[in-house]
Amino acid sequence: MPKNLIYKTDAYFVIGPGLNVHNELGKSFNAAVYSDVLEIEIKENGIPNKREARYEFQYKGKKLPRYNFADFVLDDTFIPELKAIESLTKNYTIQALNYLAASKIKLGLLVNFGEDSIAYKGIML
Repeated sequence: MPKNLIYKTDAYFVIGPGLNVHNELGKSFNAAVYSDVLEIEIKENGIPNKREARYEFQYKGKKLPRYNFADFVLDDTFIPELKAIESLTKNYTIQALNYLAASKIKLGLLVNFGEDSIAYKGIML
């Protein structure tokens, strides 16, 4: 994690439970399964969260008919984006930045369960 990462505690509330999930399930499931299991871990830790939070886009003050859905929003200050892929790429960083821009939230965390050990990358807007 970068030293200047804001909301470090929120990030650790995902990384710690994420490690538990990855240790238990390994890397063989799709992202939806990891989301379901991570939600159990997050709730057991008493972290306020929303699942599949919807964010609207606007252009010149007009709402667009498309939406973005973030996997989770923790405490209205942090968006973890969950993946179950071979490795994180720049495209996923861009996707996370889009969620941050749409939500006006400053911190995101890409979390990948598809590697041999859990991988994560902090994203700041």
